[in-house]
Amino acid sequence: MIWFAVGLIVIAAVAWGFRFAGQAATRQAPYFRDMPFGVAYGYILAVVALVWLVWAYVQGHSADPLVANKFFFLRIAVEGFIICATVAWLFRLAGRSIGTAWSRKMFRAMPLTAAFGILMILIYAFVAIFAPWLAPYGQEQIIPGVAANIVPGGDPALGGDPAFPFGTDQIGRDILSRLIYGAQNTVGIAFATTLLAFFLGGTFGFLAATLGGWLDQVLSRAVDVLMAIPSLIFALLLMTIASVWAPRVGIPLTVFMVLIIAVIDSTRVFRLARAVGQNIVVMDYIEAAKLRGEGMGYLVFKEILPNATAPLLAEFGLRFCFVFLTIAALSFLGVGIQPPLADWGTMVRDLGSFVNYAQFAPLAATAPLLAAGAIAMLTVAVNFVVDWMLQRSSGLKE
Repeated sequence: MIWFAVGLIVIAAVAWGFRFAGQAATRQAPYFRDMPFGVAYGYILAVVALVWLVWAYVQGHSADPLVANKFFFLRIAVEGFIICATVAWLFRLAGRSIGTAWSRKMFRAMPLTAAFGILMILIYAFVAIFAPWLAPYGQEQIIPGVAANIVPGGDPALGGDPAFPFGTDQIGRDILSRLIYGAQNTVGIAFATTLLAFFLGGTFGFLAATLGGWLDQVLSRAVDVLMAIPSLIFALLLMTIASVWAPRVGIPLTVFMVLIIAVIDSTRVFRLARAVGQNIVVMDYIEAAKLRGEGMGYLVFKEILPNATAPLLAEFGLRFCFVFLTIAALSFLGVGIQPPLADWGTMVRDLGSFVNYAQFAPLAATAPLLAAGAIAMLTVAVNFVVDWMLQRSSGLKE
């Protein structure tokens, strides 16, 4: 603790010296003259953090296994960040040269984070669609003659197998194949659930905004009641009840899960659609359409919906993330996507015990982190794209 306090004091002294030296060297240029001490402190702290990161990365390649193990995950994170940034830059560079005039213009105005997000979404979609052809084994296949708990990495000296680069789980199934099928199951079901949530919430929201009156009051109060209950707890309660009824009525539990999550998340979509719709229905072109005698369907689909596309698209990305994480959480708790279907949340739960070996065998601990990383990567990618879409729709300059 004493060394930590001393370090902060030293950084503060260096920051003061940095600002003073900058003022003297530039003869009181406005940038250094008006620089607050907190900004100078932040610069020095960032440099210290960068130096430590480089030092830790070098330690991750140490010949001493004990030292290398301590910084194994940091080394993987740094290398992964560099690879992702490079691939995103190349993807954006290619998009600026290939494609239509509209797409090239879009890529020229696109930040690197949005390019990374779009690339990841395309990769996930490709893997989900072509999972049966990409996966070397079936998602529930227990491979004969293959040992269980093979360590990821493919190094036989560390307990790996070149034929199974991501290792095998506790009953001898290929983790790579289950990750690929997990994209199809988890992402596909989340996408379908989000579409259903938007259909329900958007339809009732626009109707409430257009008709108003008692229909608006009934729908709004019902939505308020549902939103007052924590969504994950409510979904867990309903899924626990559905797990009892599903075998009796002969309907897969996944169907109940889609309906439950779609209804719960449609309340958020309803609030947005109603708010946006109320701002649109007072416009002059809506009144003109009513005077022409246009019906409700025309008003909703031809007038209101096209003018509400931007906020709804941004909300679709956010809702997809929440639905995706809710499905993963329910599967982790054992009431979501059921075996033998591969699911990332279930994989994290089943392989979670391997984290206990992180200090001694980091490669073994990466088994549950593969599925957790797939969840985190898609969530971050979608949020990057949503942030960019919100910035574009707001009219702000990058």
